[in-house]
Amino acid sequence: MTMTLEERGALIDSVQQEMAAGRLPIGDAVRRLRTDVTGLHQSQFARMCRISLRTLIHIEHGDGNPTLKSLNAVFKPFGLQMGVVKVHKTSRARSLLNDPQRLEKGPGIPGPSALN
Repeated sequence: MTMTLEERGALIDSVQQEMAAGRLPIGDAVRRLRTDVTGLHQSQFARMCRISLRTLIHIEHGDGNPTLKSLNAVFKPFGLQMGVVKVHKTSRARSLLNDPQRLEKGPGIPGPSALN
């Protein structure tokens, strides 16, 4: 089955949105894009992205600690790159922003009541 350009674009957009929402791990996203959009084997895709096969395998399995350069290399063929997205869930960062006194104390520093 061959995909149209519109279908490929929709799949890329879907993967990007799922990653941004935190529902799709990076490795699964890369594997899905590689197989569903390009149809390439790992060795072919790694060569195209100018990364080692070992690096691609580690990325797809969620192993190791890939560099930003490697991650951007595998997303570049799809018009994507790694970035920062706003988290919609309540997080520690949001609670720090909502409580300026906690932000001034810094992480891990007990408040005055803890010192008494």
